[in-house]
Amino acid sequence: MSDEPRLRIAIFGGIGRATLARPSRQNALDRDTVIELRQALEEFEADGDVRAVLLAGEGDHFCAGTDVSELAATLEETEGGAPDEVSALGRLFLGIRQMSKPVVAAVQGRALAGGAGLATACDVVLAREDAVFGYPEVRMGAIPAMVMTMLRRSVGEKHAFDLVASGRLVRAAEAERIGLVSRVLSEAAFHGEVERIVLGFASHSSRGMAYTKRLFYALDGMTFRDGLDEGVRTNAEARASAAPRRSGS
Repeated sequence: MSDEPRLRIAIFGGIGRATLARPSRQNALDRDTVIELRQALEEFEADGDVRAVLLAGEGDHFCAGTDVSELAATLEETEGGAPDEVSALGRLFLGIRQMSKPVVAAVQGRALAGGAGLATACDVVLAREDAVFGYPEVRMGAIPAMVMTMLRRSVGEKHAFDLVASGRLVRAAEAERIGLVSRVLSEAAFHGEVERIVLGFASHSSRGMAYTKRLFYALDGMTFRDGLDEGVRTNAEARASAAPRRSGS
């Protein structure tokens, strides 16, 4: 096994920063990386000094997907390996969704397969203008199974099916047009703009952000009326939690 670090972790400026650090493999995900990333996010969630999270990739690419060589070895070692790989990734995606803090993906170069899924799982996706996204699993006889739930919500049925059934790659401008990307940033200004945007998220009230994110994803699957009712309840709860308490109460 390589001594190459999988993940670089840092906290400063109110931002928890997790950087995929396997540029020689285009930051491909293996099981240990997925587990380490999930643990880092749990630590960020518990840290009161962290108000926003930035997920990035070292080098020219964000993440080119699953480490194929490691996956092949896992399949040879145990018949149950593949489901375990998939479930670990699914738990990571769910963990991002359940965090109270915004998670921002900064994407340059390739974001493919599991790498595209990792970006899609984040609350905000900032793409450098050269970024390329794709879910090419179908070309290899596989399925982007953990991604479909999020992808349908992000881009709608028609775009989502086109992406997973064709396996085609889309550049940043198209990804933004169909709702896969939040904002496209120029290559020259990418790092500075990412920093500015994430610091902006970190400057907001932690309480307000937590309620906003909780309500936003709670609306999944609700009827229009139920969504409005949930909004009323959450608004009342947020106002009550922000109100100053009287002495002796």
